[in-house]
Amino acid sequence: MADKYDYDVLYIGAGHGTFDGAIPLAQKGYKIAVVEADKVGGTCPNWGCNAKIALDIPVQLTETQKRLQNIINGDTSINWKENMLNKHKVIDGLPDAISGLIESLNIKLIHGFAKLSDNHTVTVGDNSYSADKIVIATGLRPHRLDVEGKELAHDSKDFLNLDEMPKHVTVIGAGYIAMEFATIANAAGAQVTVLMHGDKALRQFNQEYVDMVMKDLEDKGVRFIKNADIKGFVQKDDCVTAVQLADEDVRTDYILDATGRIPNVENIGLDDLGIQYDKKGIKVNNHLATNVDNIYASGDVADTGQPKLTPTAIFESKYLTSLFSGETKDAIDFPAIPSVVFTTPRIAEVGVSMDEAKNSDEYTVEETDMTKDWYRAITKEQIAKRAYVFDKEHHLVGATEVSDQADSVIDSILPAVALKLDQKQIGRLVHLFPSIGSDAWQSI
Repeated sequence: MADKYDYDVLYIGAGHGTFDGAIPLAQKGYKIAVVEADKVGGTCPNWGCNAKIALDIPVQLTETQKRLQNIINGDTSINWKENMLNKHKVIDGLPDAISGLIESLNIKLIHGFAKLSDNHTVTVGDNSYSADKIVIATGLRPHRLDVEGKELAHDSKDFLNLDEMPKHVTVIGAGYIAMEFATIANAAGAQVTVLMHGDKALRQFNQEYVDMVMKDLEDKGVRFIKNADIKGFVQKDDCVTAVQLADEDVRTDYILDATGRIPNVENIGLDDLGIQYDKKGIKVNNHLATNVDNIYASGDVADTGQPKLTPTAIFESKYLTSLFSGETKDAIDFPAIPSVVFTTPRIAEVGVSMDEAKNSDEYTVEETDMTKDWYRAITKEQIAKRAYVFDKEHHLVGATEVSDQADSVIDSILPAVALKLDQKQIGRLVHLFPSIGSDAWQSI
């Protein structure tokens, strides 16, 4: 451990790219500092995964009740104000809880904006702090359209703190956030219009399954405008108007700019030190090291080629703990990382995609209509399809599902993909029955 510097490791940012690794490193006796300019915990607990799912669970419940309306008496609806209050009750205490855990391990928590001075030093306000190693984990932030009237639009942070659901919501974008928040707003009773830059949504997922989700949203009243060329936003008659070039004006009460997320790389000293980065994030090698000695990057701000998801950040942060503590000198070896879009129904996948498999003779794809399964019939699921991808030795190497429980299914079969289990090993796994996991494993 270094005695030449103030700290062994200093992290810039206090999200999952930091604390999942900083905590075990401190437990090993290393002297750690964490600098955070905003809320401790970063995007995921405060303005991302945790906050979103707190608002989404009632959406799932109302959709299930609608399908079972002749079995469950009454008609459920979402009380948005109470839904938001419940989200705050669950989420608002997380920064203090994480801060308490960090500080209980004698990790120095520094509040302020950090800037790199050299490859061992950062400045925060008028103070400087040195460290043997520095990890940049500044994450991503919402991208904002640069159009006339852009100040009239809101981002995902704003939406996740809406006290009242507007009557009409216009969502710009067709990625994770756009589709998830369109789903939530629609279920909460808003009229929703989605303005798409191109003609495809959720490009990273199988488009046949995406089309099913879009068709379901359209049946619920969501309007999709493809290839929308947006000129700008203007205020008219106390109503914000989103202008689509040449074709029409979309009158609305609320504009959500969900056009993606961009790395937080500005004004932190990267240019001064010559650290390489681009629009995808900070360039790192297979040890998560930048091109400048002693400086690393972790989490969403790092350009590793992996999905920019919370599980990725956790894995990277824990890898750096092993690297810094001398437990490994090996390059990072990413496992199969699953992803899911929390629409209703959900789409989830892991490993080799359907498109990749269908364009290669190395794989076979086995697809099943799960609506015919007795277990799905209980809740009257109308959309439920699953595709398994196998290699030539019949190892399960990929899976994609669209259904109400797609996230649970993909999570359940993940060990088979990640550990490349063979049929004998899979046969040794006995699951609870009846359960969605048992149903998923029986078909491998």
